[in-house]
Amino acid sequence: MKVGIIDYGVGNLSSVKRALEEIEINTLVIDQAGQMGGADKYILPGVGNFTNCMQYLNGNGWTEAIREEVLGRKKPLLGICVGMQLLADSGTEGALMDGSTEGLGLIPGEVVAIKSLGCQSRIPHMGWNSIKIIYDCPLLKGVDEGTDFYFVHSYTFVPGMEGVVQAQTDYDVTLSAVVGRGHVWGTQFHPEKSSLAGSRILSNFVSDLC
Repeated sequence: MKVGIIDYGVGNLSSVKRALEEIEINTLVIDQAGQMGGADKYILPGVGNFTNCMQYLNGNGWTEAIREEVLGRKKPLLGICVGMQLLADSGTEGALMDGSTEGLGLIPGEVVAIKSLGCQSRIPHMGWNSIKIIYDCPLLKGVDEGTDFYFVHSYTFVPGMEGVVQAQTDYDVTLSAVVGRGHVWGTQFHPEKSSLAGSRILSNFVSDLC
């Protein structure tokens, strides 16, 4: 098993790579879209601004390469933090004229500001928070209800169809914590920064379960 970490210029690659190596997973850092194809599964990290991240993906051939691997060759993908948000159809962060930016379109949904949902708590949502499991999905196998994970985000994934939100977290309002459809997964939290529970998420993703 070889897991490709997509290095498109945004994201904390070193911590993801280290977390995978700690559970003895063979990793491959891919820094050019043309190198896609050499891994069995992929992780898409991400930090910062939705629109900026999509500009990096679109401008360097990543969008087409990712869609080919995931949709064409049916290879599993895990998006982390903004990487999870990029799986959506669109996102409002950084978009001009109160519009939205097209995402990868791998899981139906839109990414919007947490404040727009009526949240009165301090933004960003940062720190440890527990999750509520909605579905007994493969990515969450062995993870107990109420387990804490590490979050850092100001925007959230709003699903475009039933059944894609696998777990939620509460931060004055209900937020998506884990999404999944078929062989495409996303965690709003950082599993690589979430101790043993995060390692379990990564182990589940690289197993035959996902």
